[in-house]
Amino acid sequence: MTTYDDTNIFAKILRGEISSYTVYEDDVAIAFMDVMPQAPGHVLVVPKAPSRNLLDADPHVLALLIPVVQKIANAAKTAFEADGITVMQFNEAAGGQSVFHLHFHVIPRHEGVELNRHSGRMEDKDVLATHAQQLKGVLGN
Repeated sequence: MTTYDDTNIFAKILRGEISSYTVYEDDVAIAFMDVMPQAPGHVLVVPKAPSRNLLDADPHVLALLIPVVQKIANAAKTAFEADGITVMQFNEAAGGQSVFHLHFHVIPRHEGVELNRHSGRMEDKDVLATHAQQLKGVLGN
């Protein structure tokens, strides 16, 4: 089993070494805008406890994390007037994981609109800030 690497970008965000467009934070998790969104309002929910992914996560942390994912999903659906929400979570490189800190993608979806490809192109900062404000408005913070 591969060990957790605390130099990953999400660990750096959690330590405040890299800024993010944070929309929610509590003792368990932080939620912030994905800088390479696959749809407007694409949010990442990241536990504060270190784990590579779902496979090595503490079950107690998972039990506390899923209600946060649900809260963010409901807020994203409202904030972006979405028809639905896609929640994705990848495990290990072969499973599509590229950042090795457990995280959930919460993506607002609209009927008939395909997801953007994960191109590696970063979204405009003003767009991310606007989307973060939309979510924060619904979340009440």
